[in-house]
Amino acid sequence: MKYILQKLVLFVLTLWAAVTLNFVLPRLMPGSPSDAALAKLSQNGPVTDATKKAIEAQLGVPSGNLWDQYVSYLHQVVTLDFGTSYTFYPQPVGDLVGRALPYTLVLVGTVTILAFAIGTLIGVAAAWKRGTWLDSLPTLSGSFMSTFPYFWTALLLLFFLGYVLHWFPTTGASSATSVPGWNGTYIADVLRHAILPAVTILVTSLGGWIIGMRNAMINTLGDDYVTFAEANGLRGRTVAVRYAARNAILPNLTGFGLALGGVVGGSVLVEQVFGYPGIGYLLFNAVIGQDYPLMQALFLMITVSVLIANFIVDVLYGVLDPRTRR
Repeated sequence: MKYILQKLVLFVLTLWAAVTLNFVLPRLMPGSPSDAALAKLSQNGPVTDATKKAIEAQLGVPSGNLWDQYVSYLHQVVTLDFGTSYTFYPQPVGDLVGRALPYTLVLVGTVTILAFAIGTLIGVAAAWKRGTWLDSLPTLSGSFMSTFPYFWTALLLLFFLGYVLHWFPTTGASSATSVPGWNGTYIADVLRHAILPAVTILVTSLGGWIIGMRNAMINTLGDDYVTFAEANGLRGRTVAVRYAARNAILPNLTGFGLALGGVVGGSVLVEQVFGYPGIGYLLFNAVIGQDYPLMQALFLMITVSVLIANFIVDVLYGVLDPRTRR
């Protein structure tokens, strides 16, 4: 309990710091959210001060000193009310996030879990069969795949499988003619649109899990307790999974916690390339449009998810490795 309480106090302090930075950083950006609207109006003639104030009031641009804005912002965080989006005016921020979040959770979350599970299993097998083709093939393939940037892989798949071969849709999460609902036709259409983004994330992230688990596993295989287990005549699978892999997975578990926390943030470049309406796509548009309310809601949601994932990983570390509780 003492170990968990220490981690909980650290979590609360880190959360407060993150919430404060989330307030400060958007306000350090040059320009104002109303500049784009004023720039369009100025094309038709001079913009008066009264018109400028009216637009700022309509968009809900923060006013007053920083302390008043900070107090108002903390109240919004507690009540989960982030106001109206500037970019997608007059839609509330909560509605925008609520529509985009399921797409990101299903796409990025599912692929992240699959990549971790598949990469960890392949890494265990490669380390246990080191020196054979079961080691060299996945290691070389993983190293080769991990060098590809997300956006480059996405563009390649989009060009060849989308534009050249016409096997998959090239943009969006569903067809314009599809009627949303829990029916086979719509679900199949959504899955078909998600294949290219999912393959992109899987291909570019799988190599890191394979190599990380293989290297950690090889280091663990040289420990005395693994040698002792083998000397006692235990089966190879038992030694590999219950002895070596259980301890070797700890570094990968840390990476998995960070990856799960980052799921909420989506994959900005991949979603932007495929026009996939997830959190990453929403975040890109919020930054481009200097949308303070939307940016703050998304940054806060991403930060909190990462902190919660780290807290859970810290607790799991204390369970799997008692040495961390000292």
